[in-house]
Amino acid sequence: MRIRPRLLVASLAAAVVIGVGGGIVLGRTMADDDVPDDDIVLTEPGEYQQPLDAEGGAATGVALPSTTLYDLADAEVTTTELIGRPMVVNIWFTTCPPCARELADFAAVHAELGDAVRFVGVNPIDERDTMVRFADQRGVAYELYRDLGAAFVDALGVISYPTTLFVDADGTIVSTAGELDADELRARIEAVF
Repeated sequence: MRIRPRLLVASLAAAVVIGVGGGIVLGRTMADDDVPDDDIVLTEPGEYQQPLDAEGGAATGVALPSTTLYDLADAEVTTTELIGRPMVVNIWFTTCPPCARELADFAAVHAELGDAVRFVGVNPIDERDTMVRFADQRGVAYELYRDLGAAFVDALGVISYPTTLFVDADGTIVSTAGELDADELRARIEAVF
């Protein structure tokens, strides 16, 4: 089989013209005002920031979504079963560096507050044993659940980790936050509950 140089050059030239022309047409159809203000913002390579509203989070003022989580015995628990008293819901996983940094602080604040505020950890990534071992190493003694298939985080629209929800006794998300240290966590609990 003999390749015709002129046909090959003509084909490549046509592909370039079509590609460039398509890019120009696409660029003209997308004006700057077509881009929503609440896009995810890349602040540093590998660090994504979810835009926050005036209350500190994108999901405030809405009911905790009703989805199924799995406890350490792999029993199903609906998120609505967790409602009934003020609750701190921390969404984390083991290979998330900010999650690892804050987990011991959450354990310490939980130990201080006892039963006044319910602490719940939700992990959408790790297997049960990995999650438990990691949490145990950081002193976590509060409830841990797995979010198999990420139904809970998808319903919330979580795009960054860790994410912490502050949920009042009736199930309304009153505030959200990213990474928190112990002092910030105490202050947030005091402010919202």
